[in-house]
Amino acid sequence: MLLTLQGSEIDERADYLAVVSPHNPEFWWGNFLLFPGPPTAAGVRDWEAAFAREFPEASHRTFGVDGTSGDVSGYAEFVAAGYDVQASVVMTATAVHAPPHPNRDAVCRPLDLTDSHDRESAIALRMANAPDMDPISHRTFLDRSMDSMAALQQAGAGSWFGAFLDGRMVSGMGLFSDGRGLARFQSVDTHPEARGLGLAGTLVHHVSTYGFTSLRATTLVMVADPSYHAIRIYRSVGFEDTEAQVEIELARADSARVPGAAINCQDILDT
Repeated sequence: MLLTLQGSEIDERADYLAVVSPHNPEFWWGNFLLFPGPPTAAGVRDWEAAFAREFPEASHRTFGVDGTSGDVSGYAEFVAAGYDVQASVVMTATAVHAPPHPNRDAVCRPLDLTDSHDRESAIALRMANAPDMDPISHRTFLDRSMDSMAALQQAGAGSWFGAFLDGRMVSGMGLFSDGRGLARFQSVDTHPEARGLGLAGTLVHHVSTYGFTSLRATTLVMVADPSYHAIRIYRSVGFEDTEAQVEIELARADSARVPGAAINCQDILDT
């Protein structure tokens, strides 16, 4: 859904879908292959060959696997080859409620991504949450990503939001929809120095309300790491686990790591 709104191309091949984002070639999860199921015995070799054909200049390799179980037991060959194989939980909500510990001091508002101060605030927050990534290449990725989000915002497809304490943006996220009832969250971030203050739950609730009222969404979608504490925050405002998906990624040895955010594979299949 969101990738096609941003101008990404989805090409159907015999054995997979190729998702290509010419406007942001460093976006790992905007340039990847989506397979219908787990690999065969020659999975690593065959999948890498397919990726090389589609993305000969890429400094990464990323594969999504359609399905709902999130079973990663059949990917030992990828792990042995150095890949990061993980299952993400796709969460949905058709209604939300206030978090158990809201932050009543935070000012939550939509950002104007055409305004230099708002844009820099959003990028600075995301940079603060990526200390292990190459700052130059990651900044380039974020600039391109924010260009896409600003275009979506101007088209009325959603907005980027921030939670502010004393004028400083300390939590942020986006929510965008294609107008068909689904709205998807993007890049939920809280500054490392501001965690534990109830900011993420407060902002997720605020943005979710915007999604149901202003975007007229009937279902909100969030993709979460099942091992990370943030998933409990999403559950605390009404999101429920719906399915799981498998994501496989690898940076080439000489590349900077700028993966961006994972996607909901079902979004691709439904476009």
